[in-house]
Amino acid sequence: MSYARSMSSLVVIPSRLWEYCIAAVIIILAPGPSVLFVIARAIAWGRATAIATVAGNVMGAFSLSVVVAVGLGPILQRSELAFTSVQVLGGGYLVYLGISAIKHSQIHASDMTNQGDIRPSKWKSIREGYWVGALNPKGIVFFAAILPQFVDREAGGVTSQLILMGAIFGIFAFFSDGGWGILAGTIRNWLATEMIRLVRMRMAGGIVMILLGIFTLISAIPRK
Repeated sequence: MSYARSMSSLVVIPSRLWEYCIAAVIIILAPGPSVLFVIARAIAWGRATAIATVAGNVMGAFSLSVVVAVGLGPILQRSELAFTSVQVLGGGYLVYLGISAIKHSQIHASDMTNQGDIRPSKWKSIREGYWVGALNPKGIVFFAAILPQFVDREAGGVTSQLILMGAIFGIFAFFSDGGWGILAGTIRNWLATEMIRLVRMRMAGGIVMILLGIFTLISAIPRK
């Protein structure tokens, strides 16, 4: 019984968890670098390669969330200024990423249809997917700036809350990105023959990132 109580004290459930889940789904569905990489693999080599890429991608994203949680958790717990600064910087950078995605949508679409002729092995797909997930700018901004908005600072255990939400993000991302991979692998010829479809997909992702960045900046405004 004492062990169960000690474990429950280590895991703090954020009071705004359901709101966080909505935000996570929105950012996951927006076609960012990870989704585009999965779709590119699906177009080039089919569904199996895409799913292996997703598996690595999710592991990379969760690793990133843990690093951010351990690094930022104690700081955000103690400092309101740091909490607000992270939101402002992250929101601004997310807007920048969205504008960049729209501006370079043609280049990104072209890259998705030029993945080479040699099919990567399953383990290579996992490894490459891991690094795309771990170094994804959209993921870095989300975990560092957007995710902390949903932390219940008064409840304590900020680091454990961040890790929990990072794990939830990974679960959502696996099913969402996996769905993108299966869909793209199934209609790979349809996607590859019309570049404008990929361009529009990238532009839509850019618009979502801009809107989410603006929302983050508004959330950082002090309220009495």
